[in-house]
Amino acid sequence: MADKSSKLNTQAVLAMKGAGYYSARTRGAKNAIDKVRPMLEDALQSLPEQAVLRLADFGAADGGTSQEMWAGLIANLRASGDSRPIEMLYTDLASNDFSTLFRTMQGMQGDTTHAYQNSHENVFVHGCGTGFHQQLMADASLCLGFSATAMHYVSEKPCEIEDHVHMVGATPEERAKFSAQAAADWERILLARASELAPGGRFICLNFGIDEKGRYLGHTGGQSMFDNFTLHWRTLRDAGQITDQEFIRATFAQHYRTVKEFIAPFDNPSSAVRQAGLNLIGVETQLTPCPYNALYQEAGTKMSSAEYAASLIPTTRSWSETVFRTALDSRPEAEIQTLVDAFYSAYEQQVAADPSGHAMDYIHILMAIEKQA
Repeated sequence: MADKSSKLNTQAVLAMKGAGYYSARTRGAKNAIDKVRPMLEDALQSLPEQAVLRLADFGAADGGTSQEMWAGLIANLRASGDSRPIEMLYTDLASNDFSTLFRTMQGMQGDTTHAYQNSHENVFVHGCGTGFHQQLMADASLCLGFSATAMHYVSEKPCEIEDHVHMVGATPEERAKFSAQAAADWERILLARASELAPGGRFICLNFGIDEKGRYLGHTGGQSMFDNFTLHWRTLRDAGQITDQEFIRATFAQHYRTVKEFIAPFDNPSSAVRQAGLNLIGVETQLTPCPYNALYQEAGTKMSSAEYAASLIPTTRSWSETVFRTALDSRPEAEIQTLVDAFYSAYEQQVAADPSGHAMDYIHILMAIEKQA
């Protein structure tokens, strides 16, 4: 394994599945966002006294999972008598499906009830196709920033993981490399937000992480999602359908930080982050139950295990498919599609055969951060 060849810039290849697929099949992500709305409502009470209220959603994908929350927050601002112009900036990678995002915000697609751009005057929606590891707007111009389920992505893979697809199953040496990359990236992210935020502005984020019980996405009891990804990807390799290198290349460019890793830049008063004026207001862990599993449990005999599997696997596919497709990118598109379909079909068949323990519960680390006034 050569580290140099594995340093893939994730901004070049990562994207959620487009055309509205992501939001339509990630109800858990929306549920997690809805649960933190009180934190943003609290932040609204102390927005900087700027002529223009600039809000930002970092790593927004197609915008659907956070649309209802933003619509409610903007409605609250207007109801409070705040008539200042509002600029809403959605950011994601250049490969993101921004066309779906803009259609959704204008009520041309999705739930038109929350198309806030049509409901209020002086609300302007913009997009930024640059990754959040960089500064994305002018100094001291951001009033309220938000990010959900996005900043676990590292800016580049520090190595390939040889016998698993994710850092949670990596060797200690591989995991240490991901941890170091994630620490450097987290400082970059925070320093970029420190530059953007106006004095008194806030940044609210909920990121995938590992909680105090050792739980993480898809690993909260019973089956482990990333272990199952590895199982079915390895099966394709062992059957000779993919190569050893293609197996290894399916390394997720992600690191699930612990609370200790998240708060480390704030613990030292002389750290670059603290010197940049950022203060940690609060941090907590949150479990959001898998909505697809909840429906299955409530349905009882009215939903078969096959129907449950058919509802669960698309939500895993909405954000993971790009990893496996990229691992196969030297092949013709038809071959890629066949292999990726076979991979997810095998996982679906596993769940249908015995759904016990299969769920995609979300584990988030919630943080409220403020720029010193």
